Amino acid sequence: MTDFVVRPAVEGEQRALFEVLGRSLHAPPVDDERWEKRSAGWPADRKVGAFADKQPIGVASSVGTAMTVPGGKVVPAAAVDGVGVRADHTRRGVLTAMMREQLGDLQARGEVLAALHASETTIYGRFGYGIGTRSQDVSVSPRRARFRDSAPAGGQVRLISSSEAIELLPELYRRIGLRRPGMIERPQRWWSSQTHRMKDLVVAVHTGPDGDDGFVAYQPQDRVMKPPEMRIALAVHNLHGANTAAVAGLWRFLLKIDLVGEVRAFGRPLDEPLAPMLVDTRAWRVTDVSDELWVRLVDVPAALAARSYRDGDPVVIEVRDPFLPANSGCYRIGPDGAGRTDELPQLRLDVDVLAMLYLGEWQATTLAAAGRIEALQADAPERADELLRTPTRPWCGTGF
Repeated sequence: MTDFVVRPAVEGEQRALFEVLGRSLHAPPVDDERWEKRSAGWPADRKVGAFADKQPIGVASSVGTAMTVPGGKVVPAAAVDGVGVRADHTRRGVLTAMMREQLGDLQARGEVLAALHASETTIYGRFGYGIGTRSQDVSVSPRRARFRDSAPAGGQVRLISSSEAIELLPELYRRIGLRRPGMIERPQRWWSSQTHRMKDLVVAVHTGPDGDDGFVAYQPQDRVMKPPEMRIALAVHNLHGANTAAVAGLWRFLLKIDLVGEVRAFGRPLDEPLAPMLVDTRAWRVTDVSDELWVRLVDVPAALAARSYRDGDPVVIEVRDPFLPANSGCYRIGPDGAGRTDELPQLRLDVDVLAMLYLGEWQATTLAAAGRIEALQADAPERADELLRTPTRPWCGTGF
């Protein structure tokens, strides 16, 4: 018998639940000033709370959004943006109960996918989440980074104020579009949560032949302005462009800023083409590669039907989902789409592994070799690789 209850939050409980989340992440206490900044972006809706003796001990929160899947279709999704359990109630099944309640809620809302950024990599696999995208952190030396003559030239770049950024960027992000599998819509609540951060960032906008088509937000760090050093580093937190020319133009701008000794960019796509544009490819140095977005197929039939598949022989996969048993079963995937089938399976895998394959980040042959997929037919992993292959690496590019 549990000593806690899990239920949807009600109006008036937001601040107490936010305090629980902050404590679980070792953040400072929530004072009135901080709560005033965050309260508009922390409504009771979509909050699942755990309570013991009527006091909150855990929270799981989400935001409604939409995600692009391979082939370009955009499906309803949930961005899980805050999960925590109070330190004196961990290891008691609180998180499991909240995850079950939250996934049930997302199913009822008709959301096909859920996604989160994991604080620890060992937590969410047991709830059906898998690493759907990965990203890289890079360090670029402006002194060495000379572009090849054949590299895209880009357009014009202008700096804008924080107030202009608050007005312009939401529409510009929509105009750029969800160009890669894994990219998500940024609802107004997301932008509202970023308002207080804009004051600490420098924002520049790229303009191409058809108007504004890219932006970057960065922050000066490690400022040394005493001769003979005279240098700073730029930390790039957000860089998006509608095309390669816009992305190249923004990078050209960053690498030409005076007194900059290093540009550090975080969470970039693994296939970002900047290094091949440079005469000295070692000017671009990868400092870390890590998991970016963890994905959960909330509605497996709808998710498989939504994405596209390349030409190749169909494959029948058996999916096991003990957390959401209705998803379990056999599915036939092929160039014409995907759906349930009574055919015998050729691959057998858990739903978290299906999430790793879904956006195109991982190959079935790799996961089969690692023991994550059971191949019931010898050539099935290779055939699945061909069907699930995507022309670009998936990437989210949005923190939440």
